[in-house]
Amino acid sequence: MTQTSKTGAAFIAGGTLAGAGISSTVGGMGLAGGFGAVGIGTTPVTAAGAVAGAAVYGAFKAIATGDAAAFGAMGIGAFGGAGFSSVVGGMGIVAPKIGLAFGVGTIPMAGVGAVVGVAAYGVAKLLDESQFKETPMQVFERMEEKVSQMDYYNAAVIELDLFLSGEDINSKFAALEIDDELQALKAKLKQRESSTPKIEPEIGTLTSQTPETWRCVQTLKGHTAAVNAIAFHPDGNTFISGSNDRQVHLWNSKTGKWLYTFSGQAEAVLSVAISPDGKQIVSGSIDRKISSWQLDTKKFNRTFFYLTSPYSHNGFVHALAYSPDGNIIASASNDKTIRLWGRYTGSFKLALNGHSDAVLTIAISPDGKTLVSGGADKTIRIWDLQNYQQRCILTQHSAVNTVILSPDNQTLISGSNDTTIKLWNFHAGELLYNLTGHSTAVLSLAISPDGQTLASSSRDGIIKLWHIQTGKLLKTLSGCCPVAFHPDGKTLLSGGNNGSIKIWQQMPGFDEFTPKGILSGEWWQVLGVDQHTHPKEVKLAYLRLARLYHPDINDSVTAKVSMQAVNQAYREFQALSMDDK
Repeated sequence: MTQTSKTGAAFIAGGTLAGAGISSTVGGMGLAGGFGAVGIGTTPVTAAGAVAGAAVYGAFKAIATGDAAAFGAMGIGAFGGAGFSSVVGGMGIVAPKIGLAFGVGTIPMAGVGAVVGVAAYGVAKLLDESQFKETPMQVFERMEEKVSQMDYYNAAVIELDLFLSGEDINSKFAALEIDDELQALKAKLKQRESSTPKIEPEIGTLTSQTPETWRCVQTLKGHTAAVNAIAFHPDGNTFISGSNDRQVHLWNSKTGKWLYTFSGQAEAVLSVAISPDGKQIVSGSIDRKISSWQLDTKKFNRTFFYLTSPYSHNGFVHALAYSPDGNIIASASNDKTIRLWGRYTGSFKLALNGHSDAVLTIAISPDGKTLVSGGADKTIRIWDLQNYQQRCILTQHSAVNTVILSPDNQTLISGSNDTTIKLWNFHAGELLYNLTGHSTAVLSLAISPDGQTLASSSRDGIIKLWHIQTGKLLKTLSGCCPVAFHPDGKTLLSGGNNGSIKIWQQMPGFDEFTPKGILSGEWWQVLGVDQHTHPKEVKLAYLRLARLYHPDINDSVTAKVSMQAVNQAYREFQALSMDDK
């Protein structure tokens, strides 16, 4: 291969990596328009990055050689893009996790066509120089096939991200030597804490009691894509989960057995809820529809339609909530509205308008008199459900991803993109204090039934447990959003990797000199993975736990023992891997 062709390959590879980085940052995306709504996964975004890289290379070659063919390719592509726009009509690109939504008209589509045209020219020039006998389409298909191997590619992107940030993990973790790595991380954390304003809560005195901790006791497999929502049945015996695989699963919460699947959503399920009497479930989807089922008979009830529209909303349905009496269902959407529906008829009752961007989260107060919403417009809005007016608007936020209310109806808790958790006086609308500790956006919150413990999960796969009264950090776990407490307060559910769900249970304390301490069990239980997880994911799980439990970062009395348990578990895994070979 010539030096020039190597340069072209570098442009395409760079574009591919950029596309993967964008996808990992913004999460799931979709296209919406008159044709409906479709999701866009990592592969299409990565392929778009490859096209952009090829386009840059094509432009580079055209300028360097003065080749008029490049301008012809651009013209053909622009004409094709404009023609496509005239056929399908208006479109929009949406990314619900970051609250992004914007329209794509004819002129932008013509520009996209021009980029594709010059990309085709760039690939053709690359093939000429490299003497490969492939068509441009064959080259793009071959690249897409490689990118589709997501287990390996996602691991590579994560490790590359750490490497580019100055953390050479391969050399420092290979032999379990993490001291230098974590000293640097500790310095970064101290610098962040010193530069971040923090309102400290009033510290109370905790009642002396036997130490307790949380342990992952089971990992449930059933979904084939990321889990976006979890809701417990009021009796605690079952729960439901909604996923990007378009399914809602029903599970036995005691045994972890997968009981039933509710199908029918055309796109990823973003939200689920169970009625207070436990007889009905609802789901909200990227397909802009709300669907309901009878839980006891598993019978499909209906789809909720907004007036004469074939949809429930004009955008993704991000959140659902039942009123305490179960008669009203509230829904929040990308279309900037909150809509209220009759539970039994599915009929539209009322719209709450006020947000200037996507509404990402809602919660209804325990007394049923108030609804709280948060959105991408960086506001929290408190609505009076007796006169349907806004009672208060809280603006001290970046995009608000999640809101919950305490069981005593006194405290409002919110999590947002600025990595903080804010606790508010619900009735006065005043900020009480911040909880800081997450390093990425806070996506999900759950509060224990007794109102004492708060669980939070962030985009980087970290769960933190807090004592609400004092603001003290109780525990840090390795798991994904969403999070949900069992009605007994002793069990916590969280999302996991590759569509799994983790079950955490509160356990009695232990002697800190016990060899495995809190993280006891088989090696895969200690590392929080499935027994047959791919080695690449096992390694990433080990690295993540090492960054949590090393005593230089975690100064709790159990940190050293936890780190020893993690190291021992990883050694056991490595030994088994060598035996298999």
